[in-house]
Amino acid sequence: MNTEVSQMSNLNVEQARFNMIEQQIRPWDVLDPEVLALLSIVKREDFVPPACKDLAFADVELPLGNGVTMLEPKLEARLLQEAAVKNTDKVLEIGAGSGYMAALLAARAEFVVTVEIEPSLAKLARENLARAGVVNVSVEQGDASRGWATKAPYDVILVSASLPFVPKELLQQLQVGGRLVAVVGEQPVMSAQLVTRTGESTFNTVNLFETVTAPLRNVAQHEQFVF
Repeated sequence: MNTEVSQMSNLNVEQARFNMIEQQIRPWDVLDPEVLALLSIVKREDFVPPACKDLAFADVELPLGNGVTMLEPKLEARLLQEAAVKNTDKVLEIGAGSGYMAALLAARAEFVVTVEIEPSLAKLARENLARAGVVNVSVEQGDASRGWATKAPYDVILVSASLPFVPKELLQQLQVGGRLVAVVGEQPVMSAQLVTRTGESTFNTVNLFETVTAPLRNVAQHEQFVF
C-alpha cells in the first residue's frame, strides 16, 4: 500500500512539473529544448524550503528567509535561456539562494561560482547541491553586489535578483565575448537585460522583456542629487 501511495505521489509531482513547463514556461518564450529538458531533470522541489513543497511548481516567488526570495519558475527559465551557457563557460551567479539556479547553470557550464550574502542560505545551497550530486559549483559566502573579482573573468554572469543599474565592476569581470544577464531598473519599471562584452571597453545591451523582482541586497544605488 505504501508503495502504491509513493507511486501516486511521484506521478503527481511529475504531472505538476509537466504543467509548470507547459503552462508557465513555454508561454514565456522559453523554447530551447536543452533548457526545457533541464527543468525536467533538475528537481526544483528538492531546492524549495520544506514549508513550500506544495508550491514548488507554482507561478510565484517563494520566501527563503531573511527577506530573500526564490524567483518564479518562468523567470528562472527565461534567464537561463538568455544566458546561453556553453559547456566551456565559467559562470558567476550572484545570489545563490537555495542553489537551484546554480544547479541549472552547472548542468550546462564547465564551472559555476555562486555567491550568497546570507550565511544560512549559503549553507543551504551547499547542502542542496551536494544532495543533488552537483560537483562543479563553488558556493561562496559574501557580498557580490559588485561582482566576485577573485575568480574573474567569467564567460557568463547571472544575477538572481534585480539591480537599479549594472555596476561597472561587474562588466569588467566579463571575458570579451562574455554575457551578463540581469533584471535592471527600479519598481515599477524593470527589464531583463543581456549585456555582451564586445571589446575591452565596449558593451552591447539588449532589453529582453519587462518584469519585476526583488532587489539584490547591498546593491549600489544611483547617486542622489540634492538641490
